[in-house]
Amino acid sequence: MKAMIATTDWSLVAKALGDAKGIVLVTHKNPDSDGIGSQIALFHALKAIGKKVWIHNLHPVPRICRYLDGAEKAGMGEVFVHLGAVDTIVSLDCGAKYRLGMPDSFFEGKTLINIDHHASNNSFGQVNVVNATYCATGAMVFDLLLSLGIALTPAMAAAIYVALLTDTASFRLSTVTADVFHLAAALVEAGAEPAVASKAVYGSNSHERLKLLKMSLDTLQLNDKNRSAWLHVTEDMYVSTAADTEDTEGFIDYGRAITGVKITVFIRPEYEGHWKVSFRGVNGIDVGKLASELHGGGHRYAAGCTLAGTLAEVTEKVRPLVSSYLKN
Repeated sequence: MKAMIATTDWSLVAKALGDAKGIVLVTHKNPDSDGIGSQIALFHALKAIGKKVWIHNLHPVPRICRYLDGAEKAGMGEVFVHLGAVDTIVSLDCGAKYRLGMPDSFFEGKTLINIDHHASNNSFGQVNVVNATYCATGAMVFDLLLSLGIALTPAMAAAIYVALLTDTASFRLSTVTADVFHLAAALVEAGAEPAVASKAVYGSNSHERLKLLKMSLDTLQLNDKNRSAWLHVTEDMYVSTAADTEDTEGFIDYGRAITGVKITVFIRPEYEGHWKVSFRGVNGIDVGKLASELHGGGHRYAAGCTLAGTLAEVTEKVRPLVSSYLKN
């Protein structure tokens, strides 16, 4: 098998993992398929070389990832009962330490390894491999396993495949190169099943999700001479449809798919009095830079931030900034 990026230096990560007595793998709040897939693949790999390892996140594994072998091993919440047995934490697919959502006590006295592909990542670990060239953190885990000499099992391959599938929007983004397809082929050869992943991610819509999608699409507005698309959900929508945050996955792509739209904005409740604002950009629009002006971050064409206020206040704060990126 061939590494995605052969020049990536994994030596410090390999040493830290080799020295570790107990390891916990974490990813960002409200985890997605890239974070979970990366965790599960690395979990199986570290188990294979005799390491004591756990998976723990603030929030649960999303429904679309629960088919993965190892998903049932993930713990959740601010309290991690095995913390005393851990000397090493591996953060995967998280652009900032606060996004892990864990208390300061979780990190005290631990070696923190930070593996991520977000351009906005500020290298918050003691050991860092941050490279925005990678299409997914799962692809970074693939390269790490190669560097460690760990053979892919079907469980590892399936977990990395779903990370690759979702973070490339089904191989539709500009981050997709010939090497990405070579990686996908290698994962399938190792036992990943594309049809199973596709069914779990795209073919398992609940009635609640579809009701919420209808309500969200009813909020769709085009601004900036039809170059920006805006849509949102509210707590009242969650209540009336019995849907939840997980069900909003992919809603933003409906705006991005509109002809002529260069920036799509999707706003949803994050926690009391705060809203998660997600951005998607096309045609050279750097929404990662846009999000950073709002103290957020992400990738060039996919980024976000969290803002306080009412929905109207947040929208009015974001609107002129979006317009400024479309002024030419």
